[in-house]
Order: sequence, then C-alpha cells, then structure tokens
Amino acid sequence: MIALSIRETSPSPTDEFATSGPYGHGRLGESSRDAVVPGAADQADGSSTADGARRSSLFRGDIEGLRAVAVGLVVLYHAGIPFLPGGFAGVDVFFVISGFLITTQLVSEVDRAGTISLVRFYARRAKRLLPAAGVVLLVTAVLTRLLIPSTRWKEIGGDIAGSALYAVNWRFADRAVDYLAEDSQPSPVQHFWSLAVEEQFYLVWPLLILAGVVVAKLIRSLPKPTLWACLALVIIPSFAWSLSETVNVPARAFFETTTRMWELGIGAAVALAAGAFTRLPRALAIGVGWGGLAAIAAAGLLVTADTPWPGYAAALPAIGAAAVIAAGFAVTGGGPASILGLRPFRWVGGLSYSLYLWHWPLLVVATAYLGGLSVARGLIVAAVSVVPAWLSARFVENPLRHSAAVSRSARLALSVGANFTLLGVAAGLVLVLGVASTQGPAGSTQHGVALGAAVLGDEPRNDAAGAVVDHVAWMTPTPAQATADVPEAYAAGCQQGTEKAEVVTCQYGDKNGKVTVAVVGDSKMVQWMPALQPLAEQNGWRVVTYFKAACAFSLATTIYNGEPYESCRQWNGEVLRRLKADPPDFMITSQGQGKGRDAGGGVTTKAMAIGLRAVWSELTSLKTKIVVVADNAPPGMNVYECVEKNPEKLSACSFDRGHYAAGAAPAQHAAVKGQANVRIVDLFDAICPADRCAPVIGNVLVYRQGSHITATYAKSLTPRLASGLSKARLPAKYAGGAN
Repeated sequence: MIALSIRETSPSPTDEFATSGPYGHGRLGESSRDAVVPGAADQADGSSTADGARRSSLFRGDIEGLRAVAVGLVVLYHAGIPFLPGGFAGVDVFFVISGFLITTQLVSEVDRAGTISLVRFYARRAKRLLPAAGVVLLVTAVLTRLLIPSTRWKEIGGDIAGSALYAVNWRFADRAVDYLAEDSQPSPVQHFWSLAVEEQFYLVWPLLILAGVVVAKLIRSLPKPTLWACLALVIIPSFAWSLSETVNVPARAFFETTTRMWELGIGAAVALAAGAFTRLPRALAIGVGWGGLAAIAAAGLLVTADTPWPGYAAALPAIGAAAVIAAGFAVTGGGPASILGLRPFRWVGGLSYSLYLWHWPLLVVATAYLGGLSVARGLIVAAVSVVPAWLSARFVENPLRHSAAVSRSARLALSVGANFTLLGVAAGLVLVLGVASTQGPAGSTQHGVALGAAVLGDEPRNDAAGAVVDHVAWMTPTPAQATADVPEAYAAGCQQGTEKAEVVTCQYGDKNGKVTVAVVGDSKMVQWMPALQPLAEQNGWRVVTYFKAACAFSLATTIYNGEPYESCRQWNGEVLRRLKADPPDFMITSQGQGKGRDAGGGVTTKAMAIGLRAVWSELTSLKTKIVVVADNAPPGMNVYECVEKNPEKLSACSFDRGHYAAGAAPAQHAAVKGQANVRIVDLFDAICPADRCAPVIGNVLVYRQGSHITATYAKSLTPRLASGLSKARLPAKYAGGAN
C-alpha cells in the first residue's frame, strides 16, 4: 500500500527561458514531507547571460530535459516506487533550475535596459503560473467534495485557499508541528508548498537585484560585484538557518521559505557566473556534467525519508543540478546534454509543471477513495495524470502564454492571473462552507436530553445504553466537527508543542482560591479540562495548568518519533522545579505515553512506572497529594473518519476493550501501587462500557484525534470525575450546568 507521504515541493515559472520549477516528494502518508509540484519557467526563444554568452538566442534543451528527470523522480516516488526513497529531491533540483532561469532573465534585462520592470516580471509569472494552478485547485475542490469524507473538507478547503494565495507552505509548517494534527492525512494540494516558497522568494530577489543595480550606479561600478553581494545576503543566512532548523525543528524546516532560499540562490549563482562556465575545458565540463547528474541520481536512490532535510543533505541534488546546468554552457556532445536534450526528455520537461500540478491531487484522492493504493495502482494513477496535464497545457497554459494580447499588456496579464487566483480562493472557501450543509442536528440544541455518559447508570460496565449500535438518529459533534471539538485550552495557548521546552501556564477557577491544584501532563490530560473547569469554578479551586504535547510528567526517558524526547526532559525538569518551589495542595496528572527507556536501552512499561513514582515522590515529600487520571484505550484508528464512512454501520467503528492495555493506564496503575499520597481515578468503564468500545454513546461521538475523547463527551463525564476526585481525597462538589 502506498503511504502518501509528503515531502513536497512546488513549481516555478520563468516566462522566458527553460521551463523550471520545483517538485515535491513524498509518498502519501509518511510524515510531514509528502508532495511536490513542479515550477514552470517558460523557455524563452532567446536569452543572453550577464557575462555575454556567445549567442544572444539560446535554447537550453538540456535544462528542459533536466526538468523531466526531476519530475520523473517526484512522480515515481509519489507513486510508491520502492527503489527511489529520495525521489523527493527532485524538488530541490527544480529550485536550482528556477533560480537559474529567473536570474538569467532578470540579469539579461539589466544588460539590455539598465534596470528591470517589476510589473512586467510579475505579469509574466502571473500568466504562466496562475491559470493552470487555478484550474487544478478548482478541480481538486470538486473531487474533494465528491470523493473525500466531509471530515476533511474544512482543512482541505483552507489548504486550497492558501495555495491560491501562495502562502500555504507556512500553513503546512504549522501543521507539521501541531500535535493535534498528527493524524492528518496528506492534503491533495500539499505539493503547492514549493510553489509558495518560490513565489515568496521572487518577492525578494528582484528587489535585491534592483538594489544592486542602484548601488552599482552610485559607486560607478559594474553591477556584477554588487549582484554577487546581494546574492550572498540570500545564500549565506538561508543556508545557516536551514542547518539550524533542520536539526532543531525538522518538520517545520521542510516547508519554510527561509530554509530553501539558498537552493534558488545556487541557481542564481550559476546564472551570474555563466560567462566563466562557457570557458570550461571540454573534458572538465563533461566530467562536471555527468558528476552532477550522478549526484542527482544518488540523492534519489540513497536519501530516505529519515534523512534530515533540507539541511546540508539537500546540497547533493542542488549542487548536482547546478553542475549539469553549468556544464551545458561549455559542452553538449559527450555531456549530459546529449541525453537530456533528446525529444522525449524535452517533451516531458515541457509538460512538467502541469504534470506536477495534476499527479499529486489524483494520487491523494484515489488513496482516500479506495482506502489505499498498491504500487501498481499508484503508477496507473500517475500515468493517467498525464491526460489532464496535457489538456491543461494545451488548452489553458499555452494559449494564455502565447497570446499576443496578454503578452503586450502587463495589466491584462496581471488581471488574468488575479482572476484565476480568486477562482482558487473561492473553490477553497466554498468547500469550507460546505461542511455546514452536511452537519445535521447538533446535539447541543437537544435541550433536556441526556447526552454522552449521562445516559449510563452509576455502574456503567455492561450498561445497555453503552452498547454498540449500527445507527443513531443524530450525534454531536458530527464527524466533520470532531477535530474542532477540543478543549478551549488549545485556543488559549496552554499547551507547549513538541519542539520547545519553555513552560507555559494557564489559570482557571478562582485565582485567589484557598486550594491550589496543579494540572500537569500531555494532551491526554488536556482532554479532561472541559470536565475540570466547571469543577474548579464551583469548588473555588485555583487551578494552574502545565501541558506539553506527547510529554509524560515522569523522570523516565520518553521516546518521541523514535528518539529520546529531549525537550520533554527539559520541560519536566523545569515544571518539577516550579512545583517544588511553590508546592500545590494537589496535582492532577495524566498522559498518553505508556513506556519509557530503561537502563538497558529497552522501552518498557516498567521504566515508565519507575519514572512516574520518582517524580511523584519529589512532590509527595512536600505534602502535595497526587491524583492520576487513568488513560483511556487507543482505538487504533480515526474513529470519526470511520463514522463518516459508515453512518449506517457504526459497529464497523467499534474496537475491542482489550486495547486498554496498549495505552498508558497499565504504567499508571503500576506506578500508583504502594504510594501513600497518590490515588488513581479510572473512568474507562464510562468511556467503554461494553466488551467492544462504541464510537457513539448517548448521541455523542466519543473520539476525535487518535484516542482523545471529544470535549463534548468529556463534559458529560464531569459528575463522574467529581466523584472520582472526591474518593481520591480532593473534595469536588458538582451542581450540574456544565453540559
């Protein structure tokens, strides 16, 4: 099965030289690096370099062929070909090509006119990029509405609108480090992130070139030295930042413009040094060219999704692409150009922008609709995408690109581009608004009706009201609303993300209350806040929260994404220091992590239990009483998505009660044993009363992301939590009104 992973990239157009652009990478489902789009740079009939290349009119067929290599890497990688684990590096090749082509175009204009026209520059890009992109975004919105569950419409609609505005890479960067979005599926427009990177770069680079030209005139110098200085201002800080971010926040680094600008800068450097490359000895040029192509191939074959990216590793395909382009100035026969310039390569290269735009949405939609794709089916879908790619190139891109009227009028070109941009934005917004039309009766409007756990008796285990059924008349939240049915603590910024160790706190209840309660843990503790908040208010507690995503409050070494969770260790140390400096009366804690690393390197429940007891003892020695809220069972699937697909057979979305052992509860129960001032509250019977855990109880959808329960269901457990806390020696009165 193909896991559509999203190492992605985007296209870039240069209206006049070889077509260029980046492509993304990623197989649907791997991590936050999953898709790519090719950029498009129109091949000009002629373009001269700043160094005065020997011909004023030069068509670089080898660059067109290099685009074919790059898009081939990306498409085959996305289709699931196992021997190309680094196919996503094709996008880095496209960044270099685009940087070269655009800079060649701009510097040629400086040579001819002594300056550049920003209006004409953006008009060329608008007519080249935006029409095809707008059409793809519109079609993607329609396919999403028809074939993808409504649970994803809001997110995808926002992605489509962000893609149309060329800012979507930052949206994906934020999602990549959003713990609540960890179960998000690849977006059908995720490959637009690279387009966004390019277009943001081209808001800056032409201005720097203009500045360099002005400075050169002021100091009465040729523009070349000042342009090199301007380029250094791009490459050096961007590469340094790329190295830092790739180590510290790798998920964000993949999508950020600032970590990618150096790659486009390498292409720009080749353009500035073009004259020198024309003088390369033939033998050297042949060796450089084939070496560059070998570097690109090595990246595709040897780099994997586990390789930190972009960082220093991205220099392999980037410098490889630069070498191929540079060699082509000096030699064609005998060099890579003799292969890349062949008609089949040039045909694919000419179609690469359109092919990049179309193949990824079709792969994602097919994966969502069919529940997965084999490699064979992935290749079929990728091959089929050539059809809409050719049609859009033939009937959308080329007619507008070659239109005499559009070419003569920059205003008309910008207008055409703006209208196609609005088309994409509108398509995304319509998809977002379409969620409301599918939502049905909301449970919150059913006044006087018992909801959720309120339908269960005092002893919920085996209560018939909690049995699995195949159909309910209505539910709240609906599957489409599930991921938004979260504690308000998230919107308030009360949980630290996975990357940082800084402690953030929030306060609830009575800020001057006589009883101070510290609430500490990860998102599995946050999920109880809808029930804790009314108890804090009604009992006059002063509640202070300490939350960090995926971080158990334990002295055990926690593992996250296969590695020791260093920021969690640091965060735990600081939280413990604060609690010891001003001990609370009570601490309520929970977690989703059930195992820790032991001294022998194993990851065990016992190690986590030992770590929990160690941190608790630090506080109980200071007279703080501790209440542990036991973890609930992980379903092993996204229940809300299953419910969306099976509204008449909800039993398909139930799971065995035995999943309880796979959560953190076993470690929590083991740690509590023998601890005098530690009690545990376990409400699992009220979450899963039957032998199979029901997805809907009392007309309330129980689960949202992963094993987290919805805020609505958590609220319905408020009286039971109050009773459990009271038995654990934290008197908690509840007068109702929370639901």
